[in-house]
Amino acid sequence: MMTKKDLHLLEQKGLSEASVKEQIERFVSGFKPLEVLRPATPGDGILQLTPENLKKSTETYKKTKEEGLRLSKFVPASGAATRMFKDLYQYLEEPVPLKGLPFEHPIVRFCEQLPRFAFFPLLVDKLREHNLNNVHVRKSRAVAIISALLSEEGLNYGFLPKGLVHFHAYPDALRTAMEEHLVEGSLFALGSDGLVNIHFTISPEHEELFKKQLYEHGPEIENQFESGLNVTFSFQKPHTDTLAVAPDNSPFRDEKGQLLFRPGGHGALIENLNEQDSEIIFIKNIDNVVPLHLLPTTIDYKMALGGLLLDLRQAVFGYLQALEAGGGPALIETISKFIRERFFAELPQSFIQSSHEAQAAYLQHYLNRPMRVCGMVRNEGEPGGGPFWIREDSGQESLQILESSQIDTKDPHQAAQLQAATHFNPVDLVASVYDYKGKKFDLSRFTDPETGFISNKTYNGKDLKALELPGLWNGAMANWLTLFVEVPIETFNPVKTVNDLLRPQHQPE
Repeated sequence: MMTKKDLHLLEQKGLSEASVKEQIERFVSGFKPLEVLRPATPGDGILQLTPENLKKSTETYKKTKEEGLRLSKFVPASGAATRMFKDLYQYLEEPVPLKGLPFEHPIVRFCEQLPRFAFFPLLVDKLREHNLNNVHVRKSRAVAIISALLSEEGLNYGFLPKGLVHFHAYPDALRTAMEEHLVEGSLFALGSDGLVNIHFTISPEHEELFKKQLYEHGPEIENQFESGLNVTFSFQKPHTDTLAVAPDNSPFRDEKGQLLFRPGGHGALIENLNEQDSEIIFIKNIDNVVPLHLLPTTIDYKMALGGLLLDLRQAVFGYLQALEAGGGPALIETISKFIRERFFAELPQSFIQSSHEAQAAYLQHYLNRPMRVCGMVRNEGEPGGGPFWIREDSGQESLQILESSQIDTKDPHQAAQLQAATHFNPVDLVASVYDYKGKKFDLSRFTDPETGFISNKTYNGKDLKALELPGLWNGAMANWLTLFVEVPIETFNPVKTVNDLLRPQHQPE
C-alpha cells in the first residue's frame, strides 16, 4: 500500500505508481530465459578483417569524416572507483604486517611496486615525512600509504570516480582516465569543424570534480593535438531508478520507513544516448584506455569500425529507398543475400513462405533500425558478456551481446553454448542512430524490456532484491542491426583493480 509520502517520492523521481507496481510484478514473474542458439564465431556472426579490409574501411571513415560527418564519443563514467580499491579497503579493516603475507598478496605487490603507479608522486607529496622511495619504509607504512590514497585528507581516491583516478605517467604530466579519453578522441574523432565531441555520463556529486579536471588539463591536450574539445556531461535519469523489494517481494523500506530505490543499471543510459545528436557515436568504457605510445592499434581499429558502419549504412539506406520505390522479386532476393552475407543472418521460414508484399514489408522493418558495429576480442578469461546468436519470438535469428546471467546455465544445451564461446565483449562499438530519411531514431523503441536482471543484495545487513534494466549494449540495444568484428586484444586494457595499472599496457614507454 502506497502512502502519501511514497507517492510524493515517486513524483520527485518522475515515476508513476503503475510503473512501480509493474516492477514489483516483475520481481514475482522474473525474466524469461533467452533461447541461445550458439555463440557467434568467426564466419558465423563475427567478421575478421584482412589487412586490405582494414585499410579500405579506415579510408572510408577518414573520407566521410572530412566531408562533415557529425560524430562523437560516448563514455559511461558514473561509477565510483571503490571496487577498484576493494583489496586496499579490506586490508585497512584488518591490517597485518606485510612480512607475514605471501609475495603474491595484492597488498604486498601494491606496496613493493608503488613507484610504478602514476599517482606515486602525489602520494610522496602527501607523505613527505616518510621516504617512500625505500621499499622497506613502504612495507612498514602500508596503512598510512593506503589511507593517504583513499581518504578525503589524502588523494580522496575512495570517493573519486574511476575517470578521475590517475592512470598513466608521462615525463611532463600525469593523466587520468578521463584525460586519456580526450587524447584518444583527438586522434580519431576530430571533426571537420576542428572539434572533438565527447560526452561523459557521470554522477551529480562528481560533476564539479570532472569540470575542474577538464578546465585545468583540457587546454594542454587541445594544444598538443591541435583540436578543440567539446566536452559535455549528463546524469542517469532519476525515473530510471528501480524499487528494491524484500525477499517476499514486498517493497523494501529503509530505517526511516522510506521506499528504497536503486540505480537501474547502465542500461538506463540508453536515455542519455538518445539525447545525443551526432550521426555516428563511438561508445567505450571509462577504464579501457592506454598511454599514448600504445594507441596506434586502437586508433586504427576505431576508424576501421567506423568505416565498416558507414559502408553498411550507405548500403542499407540505398536498399530502404529502393524498397520504398517498390522493387520486384529481384530486389527482395538481392537484399536477402545482403543480409546473409553482411550480417550473417538467415531470414526465418515464415519470411520465405510469405507473399512478395509481405517480404518487402518485413525487409523494410528489418533494415530500418539503429545500427551498431561492435568490436569483439578473443576470450582470454576476462569476466563479462560475449556475442551470441539467439532466436527471437518471431523466429528470426539475431546477434546479441549477452551476460552469463542471461543464459540458463541449468539447461545443459544453453550451458554448452556459453562454454563454447570464443569471444568477449570489450565494449568497443560505434552506432548509427539516424534513419535513411535523416530523422533521428527514438532509441527507446528498440530495447527489449524482457532482458533485465534480478540480483540479491543487502542494505544495512538486510537482504533485498534489486532490479536492473537491460544493459546498454545488451537488452537496451537488442533490436538494433548488429555486426560483430574481431579486434586485437591490444585494444582491450581495462582497469578493474588498482594493481591492473601495473600491467605493461599501463606503464610508460
